[in-house]
Amino acid sequence: MSVETTTAAEVMTRALVTVEPEESPLMAWELMWRAGVHHLPVVDACCRLVGVLGREDVAAHWSGGPAEQSQAVVRTLVEGRRCPRVAPDAPLSEVAALMADADCGAVPVLGPDDVLWGLVTTTDVLMALAGRRARPAGDQADDPADVKGGLFHLEPVPSVTCP
Repeated sequence: MSVETTTAAEVMTRALVTVEPEESPLMAWELMWRAGVHHLPVVDACCRLVGVLGREDVAAHWSGGPAEQSQAVVRTLVEGRRCPRVAPDAPLSEVAALMADADCGAVPVLGPDDVLWGLVTTTDVLMALAGRRARPAGDQADDPADVKGGLFHLEPVPSVTCP
């Protein structure tokens, strides 16, 4: 694999943890923390991209306690913000330039109808430049079905008073 001919589809992360637009910032923070990710794509029910939420976005929005964060929605954190995006066949150099120009650490890769196929992060770009592959060599299909949205479901535990 030559860096000059590498495309976004070849380096993007496909197994993604995503969040729906009506989910709370508290849940988004919990998802990022549990999954160990810095960026969380916000997608609608049809896997169309609404935006990309970063840890910094959630932290900057944080005010009040968990109750206030439970009542807000992540859509408000990404609405009206420019979110750079690329096609699967975009050259890696174009993706890196877009990330540098937009000062962002992740760029979504979109297929037809704005359906999320993957996410190129700064780690993905560095791995490609180092000649390393984040995925096995045979895992290069351009099938959007390869994208798996991770799902964590948190249930509140009722408090129990001990006698």
